[in-house]
Amino acid sequence: MNIQEFTTEVECLRPVLIKVAQRYISNSNVAEDMVQDTFLKLWQMNDELKPPMTSLAKAIVHNLCMDYHRHNNSLNIVQENSIGDIEYENDDHERIEKLIKVVNSLPGLQQNILRLRHMDGMSMEEIAKLIGSNEVAVRKALSRARMAVMKEYVKVD
Repeated sequence: MNIQEFTTEVECLRPVLIKVAQRYISNSNVAEDMVQDTFLKLWQMNDELKPPMTSLAKAIVHNLCMDYHRHNNSLNIVQENSIGDIEYENDDHERIEKLIKVVNSLPGLQQNILRLRHMDGMSMEEIAKLIGSNEVAVRKALSRARMAVMKEYVKVD
């Protein structure tokens, strides 16, 4: 990818990535830093990138936000439809950490489908197009991912 293509992609992606980062981080300055770090990582992979890089960029910003929370030991996840400031108790922090650990232990495709559906809010049709599959296969993989998360989460408790 050349500099012009990269710059064009960055301009289009910035608002999308800021929205994704703000789902996880309520501080807009920190969310912007996560987006900047994402672009830095993408630039370092520039020789290997091919447009569109939306999915990769969303995955990177998501991972950076999760790392930020793990590092700062604060999981105040902000969602678009949340009302006011929600503060999680220590018990909730532990449950969220367990859930993240379980999701991270899933096979790659199941992880991606689960995240695309529940974190990015994509429809089954959009996910199927993105991964080059059909909706039935996506629904089945999502169902298996959910069952695996439930089984492992209970086992971890």
